[in-house]
Amino acid sequence: MQVTETSSEGLKREFRIVVGADDIERRLTSKLNELGQRVRLPGFRPGKVPPKLLRQQYGKAVMSEVLEEAVNAGAQKAVADNSLRPALQPRVEVTRFEDGADLEYTVAIEVLPDIVPGDFGAIQIEKLVVNVDDAQVEQALGRLAGQQKTFKAAPEGKAAASGDAVLIDFVGKKDGVAFEGGSAQDHQLELGSGAFIPGFEDQLVGAKAGEAREVKVTFPEGYGNAELAGKEAVFEVTVKEVREAEPVSIDDELAKRYGFENLEGLRKAVREQIQQEHGQITRNRLKRSLLDALAGSHDFPVPAGMVDLEFEQIWKQAEQDPEMAAASEEDKEKQKDEYRAIAQRRVRLGLLLSEVGRLNNIDVKPEEVTRAMMEQARRFPGQERQVMEYFQKTPEAMAQLRAPIYEDKVVDFILELAKVTERPVSAEELLRDPEEAGKDA
Repeated sequence: MQVTETSSEGLKREFRIVVGADDIERRLTSKLNELGQRVRLPGFRPGKVPPKLLRQQYGKAVMSEVLEEAVNAGAQKAVADNSLRPALQPRVEVTRFEDGADLEYTVAIEVLPDIVPGDFGAIQIEKLVVNVDDAQVEQALGRLAGQQKTFKAAPEGKAAASGDAVLIDFVGKKDGVAFEGGSAQDHQLELGSGAFIPGFEDQLVGAKAGEAREVKVTFPEGYGNAELAGKEAVFEVTVKEVREAEPVSIDDELAKRYGFENLEGLRKAVREQIQQEHGQITRNRLKRSLLDALAGSHDFPVPAGMVDLEFEQIWKQAEQDPEMAAASEEDKEKQKDEYRAIAQRRVRLGLLLSEVGRLNNIDVKPEEVTRAMMEQARRFPGQERQVMEYFQKTPEAMAQLRAPIYEDKVVDFILELAKVTERPVSAEELLRDPEEAGKDA
């Protein structure tokens, strides 16, 4: 086998490999002899089938296997002899092969770049911290109480207001024709709840029992029913009753409805839940700040093939957005440029984090993967065993479970070295989009 490097440009390497005809014939003969010990043909005992007959019967199939093995062996030799770290599966193209002649093919390989991690101790980032005060807890308890509220008939002649409920019959029509799923009877609708499409509830404010109204709306562009998306419709609504909300006290009785012995138990659980939610948002914001800092301080070439794969995934998701589907070709091309830049950033950060993990012997323990599997399985009650078996039998799915665990461990490692300062903020500021917050600064 002769391996010759024909091209070396950036992260791309290309090799020309020649496997001699005698080598191919030797491999073919050896495999046919092995097959002859096992195969059964009428009139011949195992191991006694003539080589010529074996070649006639199985030559083509065995030759395909020989060629595949020879190609793989050549690619592996090119990688090993040149100490390469392929970024993706090598691309092979057979350039010449005929019976009795040499096998010639090319192997194109994109390699991983040499990455030198920077000084993580020089990174300075802020960690936003929210103190959960009593007012936040009481607001959350108020929302829980609101979920338990009931309605009673309002006094006769009362006009419905936001926060009231109306008992209605309605029929939805588009172009004067009733459409499927647009009708109901004795439906209780809380005004201001946002349960119906925008504009519907607002047009029932002020209605009284016994009143009939025409409610004109426009369905959102991204509405689930494509026949209604972006279309105008008219609902013929009959208000049968106006109902007022009955207040729900925040007390031990409310706590018992949620499975707690008393209000203090519920209040403690609510506080812990808010702290947990804020903690996760804080973590996400901190991680984003770190990744921004890493992206700004590391610049190295990335394999184009990896960027292409990442871009294809991003673009595939983007095309599912109705707004993107309706965009002009010019706007789509501009968006593609932005998404390709995002893909390049993701690949560069992924390679950097992977290299940091490799250099510092960071790994994911089996029990950590098992715990992640169990968390996924719990999302499908009654199918836990099938979910676990799926992950155990599907390496790609197992890798998808492992990847975020590994990334978080590397991020934690870097955060230990970086200079992280805490800054107390309000819940509103924590929840604000970082880009919007930057505009206000």
